[in-house]
Amino acid sequence: MYSDKTLTCKECGREFVFSASEQEFYAEKGFTNEPGRCPECRAARKAQSRGGRDGGYGRSDRQMFSAVCASCGKETTVPFQPSGDRPVYCRDCYSSQRRRSW
Repeated sequence: MYSDKTLTCKECGREFVFSASEQEFYAEKGFTNEPGRCPECRAARKAQSRGGRDGGYGRSDRQMFSAVCASCGKETTVPFQPSGDRPVYCRDCYSSQRRRSW
């Protein structure tokens, strides 16, 4: 049904293959246009639109603060400055606290 196509990237001008499996994926998702950029330029553009985030799990330049877990006493880091008026938990204790509240 589908066959590999050679397309030219509108960003860098290099040729790239739009494979039959990619075409099938595009069709399943309802995309009607062929990709205008090669995979490398698409990845670069996607990374740029995310604002340089590291995989979507937070910003790589985010400042982290040291804290002591209120439950187990372990040293941990958190992405906010603890004010001292609320308990701060390490990742493990925070997860178990959330599970208990359900």
